[in-house]
Amino acid sequence: MAVKLRLRREGTVKRPHYRIVVADARSPRDGRFIEVIGQYHPLENPSRIEVDNERALHWLQHGAQPTDPVQKLLRISGAWEEFKPGDAPERDRAAGEPKAKLSKKAKAKAAEAAEAGGAQ
Repeated sequence: MAVKLRLRREGTVKRPHYRIVVADARSPRDGRFIEVIGQYHPLENPSRIEVDNERALHWLQHGAQPTDPVQKLLRISGAWEEFKPGDAPERDRAAGEPKAKLSKKAKAKAAEAAEAGGAQ
């Protein structure tokens, strides 16, 4: 039986929250599952993530495949680092925001300001 760690949607219309479940890969998104190992509340500020790392690690070691969103949540909770030590996250949010893309006009104004500052 192919087992996956995935999100199960719960909540009302436009107010979702999710449970992280261990389920057979063939079952529907909100269908039967084997075990609940956590919760994810994306609408709270900051979003709340609760994962039973011990159970998540157990299922990962027994061959369960996480979906991409669940893998990101496991990275945040620390369970993924225990499972695969040294597997660096895709991006580090603490490193800073990516540079903003400037329009052509903004680039031209920045170039003029640099020339004017350099000429004086």
